[in-house]
Amino acid sequence: MIDVSHLFFKYQEDQEDYTLKDLSFHVKPGEWVSIVGHNGSGKSTTARLLDGLLLAESGKITIAGKELTEDNIWTIRQDIGMVFQNPDNQFVGATVEDDVAFGLENKGISHSEMATRVEEALKLVDMASFRQREPARLSGGQKQRVAIAGAIAVRPKIIIFDESTSMLDPEGRQELLSTIQKIRQEFQLTILSITHDLDEVVMSDRVIVMRSGEIESISTPQELFERGEEVIQLGLDLPFTTRLQEALKTIGYPSKGYMTETELENKLWEFLSNK
Repeated sequence: MIDVSHLFFKYQEDQEDYTLKDLSFHVKPGEWVSIVGHNGSGKSTTARLLDGLLLAESGKITIAGKELTEDNIWTIRQDIGMVFQNPDNQFVGATVEDDVAFGLENKGISHSEMATRVEEALKLVDMASFRQREPARLSGGQKQRVAIAGAIAVRPKIIIFDESTSMLDPEGRQELLSTIQKIRQEFQLTILSITHDLDEVVMSDRVIVMRSGEIESISTPQELFERGEEVIQLGLDLPFTTRLQEALKTIGYPSKGYMTETELENKLWEFLSNK
């Protein structure tokens, strides 16, 4: 669904070093891929290049089988929805309903079809009862769900989440991630997530680690977290289950490497029952 080949980019011609250097990766249809790394590693720049908001100096980007060029940017963008860190920067409608309809109006969708799509999108993100609310009066998590509704209403093949959970509290973050998982399954969407959030990383199929504009590694979440404290140097924290296993060594619990919370719960019951 996404194929990036030998991409080079810098913001200014006289810039000493490239922001992105020889970047190559792919994302399969229906896959959820997270991109992680320190601030300045090139994560968000990559997202903006994929959507044509920036143009690469050299290299090739292919979206859904079509090579991205200056001539077809607007066509390519119809296949991509983007949800940014601050949803307030995306709102243009006076009400939630108006905002979700905005992208459909731009595409010339008929009023009856527009009404159907807005209704479906708001129901999918559990915001149908807020359709007449002003976006500014919503909570952070509700705003992000409306932003997602606006993205999915235009029926993209890909949604890019650029630090979309970073401004939310833990409860809002979990609600948003559940919504993302639900829409992914409903529409077989391809998800690209630019993030520092471990919960997002854990839910993804693969993780791309970026460092200084280059790809440091591509792996599964489990393979990444099994690198232990090394992940801290990559701009991530250690997962809760890994930190808990380290703490449990004081009572003789043998660390098993990265586990999900359910897996660790089962192993702990097994360990304690044998003591």
